Parts: sequence; C-alpha cells; structure tokens
Amino acid sequence: MRRRKDSYSWGSPETKSAEPPGTHGVTRRSFLTNVATAGIAATASPLLRSAPHTIEVPPAPAVSKPTGTVPVELKINGQIHQLQIESRVTLLDALRENLGLFGTKKGCDHGQCGACTVHVNGRRINSCLTFAVMHQQDEITTIEGLAKDGQLHPMQAAFLEHDGFQCGYCTSGQIMSAVALLKEPCESNDNAIRECMSGNICRCGAYENIVAAVRSVRGRA
Repeated sequence: MRRRKDSYSWGSPETKSAEPPGTHGVTRRSFLTNVATAGIAATASPLLRSAPHTIEVPPAPAVSKPTGTVPVELKINGQIHQLQIESRVTLLDALRENLGLFGTKKGCDHGQCGACTVHVNGRRINSCLTFAVMHQQDEITTIEGLAKDGQLHPMQAAFLEHDGFQCGYCTSGQIMSAVALLKEPCESNDNAIRECMSGNICRCGAYENIVAAVRSVRGRA
C-alpha cells in the first residue's frame, strides 16, 4: 500500500513559508532595533544611577591691595606743590614723575652715584633714599632752583668755565653737592675737595675739571 505524502515533509512548499511558534510579527529590522535599544539602555544605566560629582575648586590666593594714596604738600624751589601720591613714593620719583623736574637724575636708584642729589633745608641728600611724604615741612631745592633772576649760580658758571662735565648726566648732582660743600666744614685743598665730593660718581672721569670748578668758586668766596 502506497503511503500518502505528508504535507509537512521536507522539501514541501508549505515548509518554506512555515514560521516557528512564537515568531509571528518579528522582523529583521525590529529585531535589530530592539538590540540597539537594549545596548544603549545598558550603557546609560550606570550613568543615570551615579550620583552627581561636584568638583571642589580651591579658593583663590589672597592678593594684597596696593597702598592707598595720601595728600602730600611739598615746598620745592620756593613753590608749594599739592600731590596725591602713594606713601612709598620716593622724593626722586615725586620730583620727576609727578612734578616734571627732570634736572634731578635717576642713576643707580640705590644712593651710590649721587646723580639724584638735592638740598633739603640746606643740606644735600640722595633723593632716591627718602620718601616724599617725609619732607612736607621742609625747604627742598633742586638744580632748577639754583639760578636767580636769570643768572646762573656761581657753581653752575664754574662748571661751564672749567668743562666740569662730559656726558652731563651726573652734572646736576655734582653741582648740588658742590654748592652744599661751600657751607660744609671742608678744607680748601684738592684732596679735601675730592673727599667731600666722593659721594658723586662721574663715569666719564671728569674729576680734575670738577675739582678745578669747585676750587675756583671757593677761592672767590
């Protein structure tokens, strides 16, 4: 007796379109979409669960504030000047930067060259070594204040006569020291003049002519 062919045997047309149980409605695209969604969820899940992290920023270091300005009254070459400057401003910087008296020179700024020499109450000082605020009741004289009524001071004229300078940078300080020397207990010989002028340096080496200029004025006096 011939067995009837099973309609579900291998190779039958019905087996090619048959789907396994439970796979109705599942396509390749929906399967891949579900896989991608699951992967993103698995990756993001730890980030969503983690507590927010706060970065501790250390405080900025304290910055010292600049010194405030103070009113300063200076009497220079017979004129009163009202300034508003920092208390740490030197007399030299006040003369040059605030009052425009550039005859007083800034050389070493350490009190070693004498280019900044001025008179305070008739005595010579290095203006780079003192604060302007310290001289509010003082009489200050600079190189601009030596000439009177359009006439050079005798020491200024002597420096011109004896060529007591070359580059001229130290000349104002040299003259201010030489004028103060006239009222100081300094002997009249050249060695004494050199000793009394030793605080003023001439980098050009015009010392012999400087001594000659000082000697000539002292001789006339």
